[in-house]
Amino acid sequence: MLPDESVAAQCAKEDPAICARCALTGPTCCTVTPGSEANCFPVSEMEWERVLEHAGERGAFVRETNTQPFRHMVARLFPGEHRAVEELFPHHKVHLRLATTPAGQCIFASAEGCELPREARPYYCRIFPLWVYGERLTVFNADGCSAVREGRGHRGVMAMLGTTENEVRSLFGRLRLAWGLDPGPGFATAAPQAAAGR
Repeated sequence: MLPDESVAAQCAKEDPAICARCALTGPTCCTVTPGSEANCFPVSEMEWERVLEHAGERGAFVRETNTQPFRHMVARLFPGEHRAVEELFPHHKVHLRLATTPAGQCIFASAEGCELPREARPYYCRIFPLWVYGERLTVFNADGCSAVREGRGHRGVMAMLGTTENEVRSLFGRLRLAWGLDPGPGFATAAPQAAAGR
């Protein structure tokens, strides 16, 4: 990184070109509809520490109540693990999520891209729009995502994002481990350098 170059500018060089093109078209995966922030994917303690290490406090996180709609959303992402979700997110307790602006944009999103280096980003951010259900790799139905529109299926999306199935499964397993869940049957260990790149 050049001495006067921002972290976001450096990250933009490393991020997939499809993400930069998508950012030019309007709201991205880093933006939520104002009023729906309570359903943002939670940040684990491990991820929180990693973000703090790179960004400091600066209002990066919000404590959200574990509402029933939030718990239902998380349970849908981890089918067959309803009990584990209830234990992780007890009703009316709280979890952390990344802070957003009043317009719904992630606090780390800038005109140059994400201000967090890839290795510091939450796992969910690093694998979106991909997800693993059981042993099946799939793609979220994210209408605003250029990678989803142009990739037409998980293999095309992975190609557009410059990642592999092993990297996605490794990051997903790490996401599960960060929450104290078994890494799951789809967990594969990628080389540390490759896993850090997404």
